Amino acid sequence: MMEIEDHLFKKGESVSHLSCPKNTVKFAPGQPDTIIIHYTAGKSGESSAKYLCRKKVKASAHIVLDRSGHIYQLVPFDTVTWHAGKSSYEGRSGFNKFSIGIEIDNAGVLEKVGNKYKSWFGKTYPEEEVMQAVHRNESASRFWHTYTEVQIDKTIEMIEALMDRYPTITNILGHEEISKGRKQDPGPAFPLDKVRNGFLESREEELPMSDDYEGIVDVPRLNIREMPSGSADLAAAPLEGGTKLKVLQQHNGWLKVETKIEGWVAGQYVDIK
Repeated sequence: MMEIEDHLFKKGESVSHLSCPKNTVKFAPGQPDTIIIHYTAGKSGESSAKYLCRKKVKASAHIVLDRSGHIYQLVPFDTVTWHAGKSSYEGRSGFNKFSIGIEIDNAGVLEKVGNKYKSWFGKTYPEEEVMQAVHRNESASRFWHTYTEVQIDKTIEMIEALMDRYPTITNILGHEEISKGRKQDPGPAFPLDKVRNGFLESREEELPMSDDYEGIVDVPRLNIREMPSGSADLAAAPLEGGTKLKVLQQHNGWLKVETKIEGWVAGQYVDIK
């Protein structure tokens, strides 16, 4: 199990700490609640990590994971980084304020040239490092740089450690989901749905039926649904900000709540008391 001390992964053979003093703003209370997975689209994990630490570069992340599984930590987990950019998901925008950014060393989209596959920065990759697949936001297949097995395993280890250390984290998203049409990472070569569903299902729990277990809607308007899914039918008109809720149950980041009726709401938008 990976250890987190002072909001940093413990330094060791597989973890290096870099200096990125441009990021100083701390997360608000109750944050972060989301992990965002990216690919670097860079030449190497080390070069991407050092690039993101540059003072004049208006991007950064908490973690860069190279293809060997080595972790570069740029910024402590209690500090906001600039990995999400213009972003929105289920009515909330500006995900830098809510999320930890994990950048995985991967070239992303590739172009086939002869029997090789070329990245945007000119490096070529052999066929065994390439897959052809349709992106979740597209309709035609393209060539994608694959992730190493150790990268996927190490990402799972990091998520487990982060969710144990920061119980406010209830969601795992790809950059492609919060910036549709603008970003494609981590792309179809990363098993995002499998990783996410595995964590959320393993952390499903029943909360006590108690009149004292309450929450307050923490966004201007919050959809209440018949089932714990963003595609489920609405149970009623959206709840207004500040609405008090009795929390009945938790499931995969969703809360079953009671106001005048019962229904399911996305847990990250409720301030639990």
